[in-house]
Amino acid sequence: MAPSHSGKTPVTPPVPRTVPLTMRAVAIDDAGGPEMLTVHQLPVPRIDDHEVLIAVDTAGVGSWDPAIRAGWWPEGRPRFPLVLGTDGAGTIVATGARVRRLKVRDKVYGYSWLSPKGGFYAEFAAVEASKAALIPAGLELREAGAMPATALTALQGIDNALRIKQGDTLIIHGASGGVGTLAVQFAKWRGARVFATASGTDGAELVRDLGADEAIDGRQGDITAAIRRFAPDGVDAVFALAGGEPLERCLDALRPDGRLAYPNGVEPEPLKRPGLRVVSYDAVADVGELELLNEAIEATRLRVVIAEEYPLGQAAKAHERLEAGHVLGKIVLRIR
Repeated sequence: MAPSHSGKTPVTPPVPRTVPLTMRAVAIDDAGGPEMLTVHQLPVPRIDDHEVLIAVDTAGVGSWDPAIRAGWWPEGRPRFPLVLGTDGAGTIVATGARVRRLKVRDKVYGYSWLSPKGGFYAEFAAVEASKAALIPAGLELREAGAMPATALTALQGIDNALRIKQGDTLIIHGASGGVGTLAVQFAKWRGARVFATASGTDGAELVRDLGADEAIDGRQGDITAAIRRFAPDGVDAVFALAGGEPLERCLDALRPDGRLAYPNGVEPEPLKRPGLRVVSYDAVADVGELELLNEAIEATRLRVVIAEEYPLGQAAKAHERLEAGHVLGKIVLRIR
């Protein structure tokens, strides 16, 4: 353990007496299919000075989780058993010695990418305090657990990558998923006219209900003709949450000074075009970004669309449902 700034080795606080020593968690013991996700009895994580321990209520099932389960480990082979789950919400039951911003019994949501102490598919999760925030007014724990990763991705795409402003015309391609349903609301909050492509006619109806000015089934409709009717002079920006030929049709509608943004992981990546300003990015979780997110959630009265929910022990079924496709919003695991 690295020494602290005082020169003394920080002491890891023990798990509080009110917290059990072990917990139920869904983990994998090696890469593979959904059947690799099984219930384990594991030690409750011990927190460091800058961490909080969350009694998890709801965990998000990310679109990237099946890839991690199957062996996509961008930071190298992990230690097993590996508990998945990059985001969730619950109640703080312990805080590290240097945590001041949050306290025990606070209701919080958190985002922690590939934590070595395990993820949110568990009864307890250890998270850096800088990557957790109080749940804003208007959200239940269930909704808050569904949205940290997707909401940060959506807001940072609209604000940081695309710099959407009042009067912009924007295409959100793949708008009916976890990121897209939130991006539509943030874009409308910023004053954009939004054209959305969605999965199925029910997906198109959903994103219209969330505020999109026009929406189309991206798999069946004539995207080129629909965009031409929506914006005869072209669009200012495209937010790509899915790839492939339909995305290329969206990019055809960009004005010469248009801009494109997409979160890393969209496949296939958009084809390069001369003069097109492209920003690819990963969502960032820190105190400042979480404060901005909470402001946006309260200002928009954000609707978090939950496609389906499963108990912790049915995480394998949640992955099977996700991989089956046509998920409108986000799938969650209910832990408590």
